Parts: sequence; C-alpha cells; structure tokens
Amino acid sequence: MMIETDTLYAYVKPKDWLKPVAIKLIQKIEDGSFGIVYVPREVLHELYYVSVEEGVSIDEFIARAAAVTAIKNLVFVETDYTIDLLAFTLMRQYNLNSIFDAYYAATALNKVPDHTVVSTDTVFDKIPGIKRIDPRKLVETNLQTK
Repeated sequence: MMIETDTLYAYVKPKDWLKPVAIKLIQKIEDGSFGIVYVPREVLHELYYVSVEEGVSIDEFIARAAAVTAIKNLVFVETDYTIDLLAFTLMRQYNLNSIFDAYYAATALNKVPDHTVVSTDTVFDKIPGIKRIDPRKLVETNLQTK
C-alpha cells in the first residue's frame, strides 16, 4: 500500500482534523503492522507547497520533511519518465486537476504491488485499478483486528 500527503501532512502539523488518525496510522506503520508502506517522493514537493501556503518558515518545513522521512517502514518511491507520462495521461483521461494526485495515481498503478492508496481524497476512486482506503477506516479496522 501507498500513503499520500493528506495523512502525512496531518501528522506533521500542530493541529489538523485528521491528526489523531494520522498519529495512530504512523504508529502502526512504524511498528510494522502493514509491512513496507510506499510513499511517492512527490509527497515532499506537495508538503513544501502546502506548508508555504500555510505560512510555515523554511526551518519549520525542513523539520516537517525530516519527520516524514524518518518514519520507519516508509519507503520513498522515485519517479521516472514512465511515471511522468502516466501521470500526465491520467490528468487528461480522468480530468485530474492536481499534478500531485496524478503522480500519486501513476505511482500506485506502476510501482505499488497492490495498487492501494491510503487517502481521504476520493479522486482516486474514479481511476480503474486503484483501490483507495480511507485512513480513518484503515486505523479502525486495524485496531479491531489487533
């Protein structure tokens, strides 16, 4: 499975509506409950842009990026030209407005074995081949089975 920005951003922000879920999910990732979890490297770019829009200093952004990259069992997936071309094609084919969502979808389809994206963003639901799991449901389900 792959995690995208919404949960990771909630994890590093001081306050966020998704923060309690993000903390639980990151704890489960770090304790190995999900095995290896993938994350597109583009997450760091989106994290930068949303942090800047929020008015975060570069020092605070670096601390946020360091916190995300330090999460155990989280493997960053590099992009290549096949991901780039697939992302652009997905933007056109499914009318995606966010280049980041397109990169996440392309990465899930091309580099993540189970094609699963952990996200609250329903845009992934319209792309065949991708399975989206809401992090709230994932934490709830995982806690019930442990």
